[in-house]
Amino acid sequence: MSNIKFETIGNATIICYDKTPILVTDPWFKGAPYFGSWGLSHEIPAEQLEAIKSCEYVWISHGHQDHLMPDSIGALKKKKILLPDHRGSRIKNDLAEHGFDVYILKDKEWVQLSENIRIMCLSDYNQDAILLIDINGRLIINMNDAPGFGWNRFIRETVKRYPISFHLKLYAGYADMCNFYDEDDNHLRPLAKEASPFSWGQTICRDTEHLGAKYFIPFSSFHQMTRTDSAWLSDYLIAPSDYVDGFTSDKCKLLPAFVQYDCCKDIWLALEPKKIASNLKDPKEFGDDWNEQLEKSDVEAANQYFKSIEHLHGFLDFINLKVGGQDNIIEFNKKGFDRGLTFEAPRASLMASINYQVFDDILIGNFMKTTLHGKWSETPLYPDFSPYVAKYADNGKAKSEEELSDYFKDYKKRMGIKGVVDIFQQKIEKNSKNTFRSWVAEDSAVYQLTKKIYHSIR
Repeated sequence: MSNIKFETIGNATIICYDKTPILVTDPWFKGAPYFGSWGLSHEIPAEQLEAIKSCEYVWISHGHQDHLMPDSIGALKKKKILLPDHRGSRIKNDLAEHGFDVYILKDKEWVQLSENIRIMCLSDYNQDAILLIDINGRLIINMNDAPGFGWNRFIRETVKRYPISFHLKLYAGYADMCNFYDEDDNHLRPLAKEASPFSWGQTICRDTEHLGAKYFIPFSSFHQMTRTDSAWLSDYLIAPSDYVDGFTSDKCKLLPAFVQYDCCKDIWLALEPKKIASNLKDPKEFGDDWNEQLEKSDVEAANQYFKSIEHLHGFLDFINLKVGGQDNIIEFNKKGFDRGLTFEAPRASLMASINYQVFDDILIGNFMKTTLHGKWSETPLYPDFSPYVAKYADNGKAKSEEELSDYFKDYKKRMGIKGVVDIFQQKIEKNSKNTFRSWVAEDSAVYQLTKKIYHSIR
């Protein structure tokens, strides 16, 4: 292997070398994210761990703890921290306050890090970000958890200028809330087809072809559940080897999830980190006692937190915080309780997520039980709860309608007319697909034929 290369390891970590380690992305190598609910699925070998700690630059995509883990980033305090230009500047301000050397990367601007490595950052209104890495004329498209809102056209145009490109993105990692119940207390578990490597392989293959990339590397999906009260989700996580099934293409290829790629000779070597054995822990080890009830000051803080987000007033009738068996109702509409949410969670983690304004952390932990009252979309909490609470308000500092208007205007300006059209097309496609699914069964010949035609013209 030459000394100009990159490696993928851990959950969402890329290490880029130009003679020496230069850049590492989203380094999670110690700590237990989401109130102890997540752990790494594979060890990070000593060689790669040393390289992570030797890199001059650290890029953080967004604030989720499997990408920005305090225990890990704390061990890299002397590095140059590179951040997307996220509206609200929460991560920048928090890290700068703790003495980190922080640099903001403007959207669509190449930044030279070494003789053979340059990067370009693309931030989106969902408080996610994409990193394009040009390493000796090869392009890495680090999508991590980002849907690509507004940037897909730009990325496709960029990919055309590179003979060799790599698509890296979260698929089937369940980095979101999915512990839902209906009002009859039936657990709405992820559908079996959602955990199927066959369907994911097909989706990944088509997305990679659509971007025009030559390779796909499984990414940002390698964790295991480590709390006894979130262990139920373990059956729905997929292993790196599962991506092979259903991935069939004459335009792109699938590489191992953990790989070393030589950017001079264009050869790759599979890294084979040891799988970490499951070790479920009691919630009490993380300070959570399910019998502990909210105090009066907690209820007041929760009321203030949720009611400060104006969008919820026009969408929800109530939120019920069920803690220690006791209901605590937050009213948005006193005339009727048609649509609402019951969040049943232990006091410590619930109040930490509210007091520190990181509500996404308890959602992603998937130990909190969420009961849906009334009518909800096919994807519960989207688009009217999770984005407005965890993305725009917590991270973007946009809580009022006026602040939201300025928030979206800013991102539209950055993306330009092509980006706005790209977002509009994505939303039209999603709505059309959802409508079609409601009329035609997915296992029918009509659905499969229509799906094939759609992807051929996309």
